[in-house]
Amino acid sequence: MSKPNIGVIAAALAIVGATAWYLHGASSTPATASASAPGGKGGQPATVVSVVKPLRQDVPVALQSNGTVTPLSTVDLHPQTTSTIRTVHIKEGQFVKKGDLMFSLDDRSDMANMDKAHAQIARDKAALADVERQYKRSQDLVAQKFLAQSAMDTLKSQVDAAQALVQADMAALRSSGVSVSYNAIRAPMSGRVGAINVYPGSLVQMTTSLTTITQLDPITVSFTLPETALGDLLAAQKRGKVAVQANATTSTGSDAAAGNVEGYISFVDNTVDAQSGTIRVKAQFDNRDNSLWPGQYVNTRITVQTLPGAVVIPQTAIITNTRGTFVYVVDADQSARQVPVARLHAWGLNAAVSGLSGDEKVITDGKQNLRPGGKVKLADADKKGASTTAGGARDGAA
Repeated sequence: MSKPNIGVIAAALAIVGATAWYLHGASSTPATASASAPGGKGGQPATVVSVVKPLRQDVPVALQSNGTVTPLSTVDLHPQTTSTIRTVHIKEGQFVKKGDLMFSLDDRSDMANMDKAHAQIARDKAALADVERQYKRSQDLVAQKFLAQSAMDTLKSQVDAAQALVQADMAALRSSGVSVSYNAIRAPMSGRVGAINVYPGSLVQMTTSLTTITQLDPITVSFTLPETALGDLLAAQKRGKVAVQANATTSTGSDAAAGNVEGYISFVDNTVDAQSGTIRVKAQFDNRDNSLWPGQYVNTRITVQTLPGAVVIPQTAIITNTRGTFVYVVDADQSARQVPVARLHAWGLNAAVSGLSGDEKVITDGKQNLRPGGKVKLADADKKGASTTAGGARDGAA
């Protein structure tokens, strides 16, 4: 009798054990999987999302643009006669007031002409006095019938001619005075003097530029706005002065605290540029501290209206597709629901919207995997992630 084959017996036992394990696992696995599914028996797994509670606050509707500082007026000074510079009374970069003496020209010739005009007046006044005395005597002689009437009429004509000659002399004197005044060049307005192009002894003509004066206070900022903002801007003007903030920028590109000034809209152009679709606007600012400088590049901000008690949410929560604009909110049964919204105003990371009451839990992250009615699970609920997100929205709105 042969001994049993140990290898065959071991192989048979292994096959029996594997078969028993397979039959047991096949019957128990579906039940376990069904019981452990987060979405319920036979449902999809819940989507992990982050939520935020909307804020209610007053939201200013602002229009922003880039502008250039422009002076209200700039005068290029020229002499009104041909002469030489006698004295320069100012320095480059100096502030002058209206009427301040800036340049003196050689006025010797004009002063001589004025003296000549004075002498001419004295001579013609003496002649007029003599003719008037003759005319007065002739009146007495005519009354006594010692002189013909025609002779008295002739003397009356001579008196009238002498009076007209004196008046002409007075006009010549005033003309000489005007010529003399051209030799004293005074500031036509208050402002800052630019570069001086002449020196004492320089020959100047009417085409010679002496210097420029630029008015710095008040001053304007010129910028453009899209034509879509024209309606809001005009409506704001009807309610009163429209405030404008101008922020000068530093060499590093950051806003300069000393350059933040506030003014008001002073001009809206009467035509929209058809090529660029923009309209030109100017704002006027008090500039006593000279924080704005002509030609300077500034950022402008105009608040045209304020949305009272608006609902504010992060812009990342808003979805726009072919079906419209909406957000997902979490219902009481931890399912996602679509709510149609409309953007009222957007700025930075946030937007004021309509369509929400303000009490919802708005989904911000994870919405790309959602379907209406799908189950959701809040991420980091124990860390108050929603409160943190809402705090960020509050900072952005402010």
